[in-house]
Amino acid sequence: MEEKEEKMLKVVVFDGGYGGELFADKLKEELPVVEVIRVIDWRNAEKLLLSPKDARRIAEESLRPYINNVDLIVFSNHLLSLTSLDYFKRKYRKQKFIGLDLRMPDSFVKHNILILTTKAVARTRKYQNFIFHLKRKHKTLILDSWPDKIDDGELSETEINETLKNYLFKVKFEPKEIILACAQFSDIKNEIKNVLGKSIKIYDSFDITIRAIYKELKIRGRTGYKTSQK
Repeated sequence: MEEKEEKMLKVVVFDGGYGGELFADKLKEELPVVEVIRVIDWRNAEKLLLSPKDARRIAEESLRPYINNVDLIVFSNHLLSLTSLDYFKRKYRKQKFIGLDLRMPDSFVKHNILILTTKAVARTRKYQNFIFHLKRKHKTLILDSWPDKIDDGELSETEINETLKNYLFKVKFEPKEIILACAQFSDIKNEIKNVLGKSIKIYDSFDITIRAIYKELKIRGRTGYKTSQK
C-alpha cells in the first residue's frame, strides 16, 4: 500500500519591502518543509512604515486572497506586528498569524544597548513597554530614511559609519549590544559590525519568530512536521 504524500504547509510572508524578502529567505532556509509565499507590497512600502492605521489597511487588502486559505501568515513588519497582530487574530479567528516581535537580549550581563528603529515603531505602546522591561542603559536611534535606502540598495557603509559614530559621540554612549527593530536592518549587520566592532552582539527578530513558527505549526525539525494536529 502506497504511503500518502504529505501536503506542504503554506506560509505567507507579508511586508512592504526588502525586509520581507530577507525574512522569507531565512524562513525557507530554516524550514524547507514549508511552502513560502511572498506577498511583498513594494508599492505601499513607505505607507506601511508611517502609521498603524495605514499598515493595517494595506495588509488587509493585500492578504485578502490568502486569509483562511493558508496555514500561517507572518507579518515581517514591526509596526504592523506591534499594533495590528491582535486585531487580525480577533477578526480572522480561523487563520493563524505571527508577527516580528522585539528581541530581548540573551545575556544576563546588563550591557549598554543601542536600538535601531523607526519613529512609528518607537511611538507604539508595545515599544514603550519593551523599553520598560529592558532595564538596561539604552539609547533609541530613529532611522526613518534607512529602510527605503536599503530597499533601493542606496545605503552606503560610509553613511552607516557616519550616522552611528556621530550619534554615539554626541550622546556619549558606547553600546555592547544592538537590537534591530526594523526588518530591513537585518541586511546591514555586517556593515554595523564593521563600524562598531566585530565583538558587538546584534539581535534581530528573525530567529525568535522562526521558533514561534515551529511551535505554531507543530513542526518537528527542519525536515518534517507532525501529521496529526490537535
